[in-house]
Amino acid sequence: MAIKLVLTDIDATILPRGEREVSARTVRAFNQALDAGLVVGPASGRGYAWIPAFFGEDARCCATALATNGLQIYSAGEKILERTLPRAALMQMREIVAETPGAGLLCFDEVRPLLVEGAVEDLAPIFSAYAQSCVPVDDVPASPVVKANVFMGGDASKTAALVARLNEEVCEVDVDRALPHFSNVMPRGWNKGTALVWLCGHLGIAPEEVVVFGDADNDLPLFAHVPHSVAVANATPEAARAARWHIGSCEDDAVAQALEVLASGGWPFEG
Repeated sequence: MAIKLVLTDIDATILPRGEREVSARTVRAFNQALDAGLVVGPASGRGYAWIPAFFGEDARCCATALATNGLQIYSAGEKILERTLPRAALMQMREIVAETPGAGLLCFDEVRPLLVEGAVEDLAPIFSAYAQSCVPVDDVPASPVVKANVFMGGDASKTAALVARLNEEVCEVDVDRALPHFSNVMPRGWNKGTALVWLCGHLGIAPEEVVVFGDADNDLPLFAHVPHSVAVANATPEAARAARWHIGSCEDDAVAQALEVLASGGWPFEG
């Protein structure tokens, strides 16, 4: 069955750590695949407002997208679905985070990160871009929140314990670890995987006609819903085990190489 849809995570999958834009080769590969008739786009924990800049403002590369771990779905350049986080759940999370040393909670107002709980100096080594642009606030925003993250420095096992506690005690949301010290917040039962299923239904595309690329634990739901899941070489052990196929590293433009082959009608995976 021919591939019709390709989705890829951004951070550490096509965007190396510390870089502000994906490579020129990646942008070219996206456009080659689009020109070949494939539907191609990012599937990221980033809010959609952040995404075009990663592609040098080439809007064509993100006209289809699963943003904010699937809470925002875009097709043909239009937002076709958006889900928000329950304010009561965010307030409960804030209480738990406040009593956890080194932990913090971010809520986003479109592009701007709002530091609801925690310290900028704890956030900076974990996610410097957010630390540089965040605005401290006194409470969870009253307006609808689409994107929220929990962060915690120090021993990664303590972050895992905090995530486990939040998942156990805050019943309206799921929390997963996108990075060892940085976690995503989603409505309970909603993630990249369920968003992919929704998008496939909208586009009339079968799971067998989809390829997904990723590197981290928040990509696991994406991997679980399609047979052609692909991990980059720098993926977490969990993501690597879950993936059907394996390619080179983010730093070596491995996803771009695979896209070039798919665009030409070939099959880039083996083993």
